[in-house]
Amino acid sequence: MCKWLNALKWVVAGWLALTLSGCGYNTLQSTDEEIKATWAEVLNQYQRRADLVPNLVNVVKGYAAHEQDVFTAVTEARARVGAIQATPELVNDEAAFQKFIAAQGELTGAISRLLLVAENYPQLKADGLFRDLQAQLEGTENRITVARNRYIDAVKTYNVTVRSFPSNLTAMVFGYKTKPSFTVENEKAIAVPPKVDFGAPAPVAPSSGG
Repeated sequence: MCKWLNALKWVVAGWLALTLSGCGYNTLQSTDEEIKATWAEVLNQYQRRADLVPNLVNVVKGYAAHEQDVFTAVTEARARVGAIQATPELVNDEAAFQKFIAAQGELTGAISRLLLVAENYPQLKADGLFRDLQAQLEGTENRITVARNRYIDAVKTYNVTVRSFPSNLTAMVFGYKTKPSFTVENEKAIAVPPKVDFGAPAPVAPSSGG
């Protein structure tokens, strides 16, 4: 009797495996893991950028100490990013995800303004350490873009599975829900450096001479 029960158990288990596989369970599992991996890489590259900021600020300060507003903006933007607990679970919370992306966008803008300061200081632009940090930052920004695109692709595949029949039924049973991604607005804000107005030149006073 026990042998028959064990055999029946294996048959049922096999049937369930085939049924779930046909209903997208395996795809949900694999794409969910892909999202976790790609999101971890996004966080890794964002952290790499945040780690470069203090050194970059200090180098610029050495040549442009009076640009205090720019330094403050960068420091505060970095602090706001650091205040958000960037965990793997962040992709399961739409509001928290958008808050994190908005903070990263603010930091992107602040870093862009910091780099624009260098345009007014030829000696700073020629500084070896500044140029090295700038190169590292550019490389990191490229890696962020690649990591973001991989995450976007992974979420797209996963969300299609969650929404499509019959895998949507499997997703409902096992609690799989759609995950947030970068929006077009996010991409525009991140990809386009803000325009900075350093102010119009002061008017030249008319000469008092005849």
